[in-house]
Amino acid sequence: MTSADASAATAARTARDLTADLPLPALEDLYRDLHRHPELSLREHRTAGKLAGRLADAGFETAEGVGGTGVVGRLANGDGPTVLLRADMDALPVTEATGLPYASATDGVMHACGHDLHVTWLAGTAAALAAGRDTWRGTLLVVGQPAEESGQGARRMLADGLYERFGRPDVLLGQHAAPGPAGLYPHAPGLIMSAATDVDIVVHGRGGHGSRPEATVDPVVTAAHLVTRLQTVVSREVAAGESAVLTVGRIEAGTRHNIIPDEARIALNLRTQSEAVRQRMLAAIRRIAQGECLAAGCPREPEVTLGATFPVTVNDAATDTTVAAAHRELFGAATVFDPGPAMGSEDFPELALDGAIPYSYWFVTTTPHDIWNEAPGDTLPEKLAAVPSNHSPHFAPDPATVAPGVRTLVSGALALLSEA
Repeated sequence: MTSADASAATAARTARDLTADLPLPALEDLYRDLHRHPELSLREHRTAGKLAGRLADAGFETAEGVGGTGVVGRLANGDGPTVLLRADMDALPVTEATGLPYASATDGVMHACGHDLHVTWLAGTAAALAAGRDTWRGTLLVVGQPAEESGQGARRMLADGLYERFGRPDVLLGQHAAPGPAGLYPHAPGLIMSAATDVDIVVHGRGGHGSRPEATVDPVVTAAHLVTRLQTVVSREVAAGESAVLTVGRIEAGTRHNIIPDEARIALNLRTQSEAVRQRMLAAIRRIAQGECLAAGCPREPEVTLGATFPVTVNDAATDTTVAAAHRELFGAATVFDPGPAMGSEDFPELALDGAIPYSYWFVTTTPHDIWNEAPGDTLPEKLAAVPSNHSPHFAPDPATVAPGVRTLVSGALALLSEA
């Protein structure tokens, strides 16, 4: 057995010991409570208070209001590395359709991405590691991050002095709930998630009465042509070997059936895995918008504005290999595999300061087995396409994944902290 294998085995064994008596009913109650009371980005006051209270009870030095609504817990336990564990806390403007007995009690807001589960995992992990501090040495930084969905939270916490106030970590760990039969822990020792860029386009027309379209320049028709033409950006301007996605998420125009409006607004989202592809797509969007508006005779050039951006998530290979080895030891070799890079995006890498701090980020599959088994299809991709995924109004992680999600974080932290 190599030293790496021995370390992984020790981390898994210790994690198993520290989580043998998890207060599962209380943790599952916390998860259901958080799911029932979702809060949008930068409004996570109740959620932050729940997490802060549990960190304080576990013996962490605790601060709230970092970067707006962020929570930080610090537990120093002798000489050793500083390991940061992060969970995002915000919900989404989605109307829940799960029918769960603990469904959202807030109209139009839902934990449709599993952040309620992330907070629960973090709370359980913090308590387990604090109770078992005789098994490790170092410092734990536990971070409840706001506003991941809007891409603001990590940057806001850093701007508010996260590392200056609480210490700069040596390594970062994060995980995310994902669709798939509960009990899998996908890792990638490199690129695991893509970059995202929001783009807003305003098409300027000349409004008027619906009975006299010849006296107007209709921005709705122009926007419709623009939406259709934008579908060729990926298919005709991105090389076949590259991965990219362009989504038109919103189109808005007009107020009445018989009024041709002065403008139409289009909201896009790009997913890319390289800066070169991102820039090529942005150039194509600007060119196509200008061309369609010119062809329509619009009185002004379109406005093309960049919005929220998310960086690529690229795991440090050595760090991720270490954590993945502990997960294999804990859950079995077949549960850990490389899924290849996903097109989803995260602001977690912002905490790494442009790659200056290594990190490992992985997934925890959470689809209940009865839902997975009943889903049509014979292959993993076919079933993944059939079960509710993140951001779906039907997304409902299995509460039985509370314990495994705590164990992944506990074992990951132990693999990187010094042994006592």
